[in-house]
Amino acid sequence: MKTSHPSLTEAERPHALRRAAAEFLGTGLLVTVVVGSGIAAQRLSPDDVGLQLLENSLTTALGLTVLILMLGPVSGAHFNPVVTVADWLLGRSIGTGLPLRDVAPYVLAQIFGGIAGTLLAGVMFDTGPAFSSNDRVTGGHLVGEVVATAGLVLLIFALARTGKGSATAAAVGAYIGAAYWFTSSTSFANPAVTIARMFTDTFAGIAPSSVAPFIAAQLVGAAIGLALLLALYPTAARTAGDVVVPQQLETQP
Repeated sequence: MKTSHPSLTEAERPHALRRAAAEFLGTGLLVTVVVGSGIAAQRLSPDDVGLQLLENSLTTALGLTVLILMLGPVSGAHFNPVVTVADWLLGRSIGTGLPLRDVAPYVLAQIFGGIAGTLLAGVMFDTGPAFSSNDRVTGGHLVGEVVATAGLVLLIFALARTGKGSATAAAVGAYIGAAYWFTSSTSFANPAVTIARMFTDTFAGIAPSSVAPFIAAQLVGAAIGLALLLALYPTAARTAGDVVVPQQLETQP
């Protein structure tokens, strides 16, 4: 069994600023991928919304996989406040998972990184920042967010518990790509990404009035995902520190 990162000494773990920077960069690039590919899809396939969604989902799945592989050894590649909070909640009783002192830096880095990613995508495609007019709140969409987030949390922590960490990047990318299609909400499943996407009035945008209900649904989904995890894997807390992928020890070559 791998040792989860919270039991390491501070000298062995990547510096807190490096980890926060990795979360900022990773979440920012993830949102750049989502928003940028959405704008490109709109322009390349203006008359086919289904094709736009296919282009957007495939690009997101591939981009997320690459980002997890690239930055996971530094911060764990959470890129998502619900994953960060779930990591802390799951492991807090036995000293695994993310330390409480790291939760706020991670979440703030994710939120501001996501907003920066939206702005970067707009610069690349000559699209100025603007609040989205895409109202996404319906009962079905909120249920879709609950389902998408619950599945994501269950997947990530189950892979850590079963020692399948090497498959996590591909599995998470595949899940998000699939969830674009099998959920009515197109699987935001991430409060930081949800907040960031309200600053673009393009294919990937979400109206500011839809943000709070989406985040509430995501939190409900995260709670359900954790409940399912503990029902299926009662000892999952032991490996909370290995999500999304284990951090690289500073003392390793």
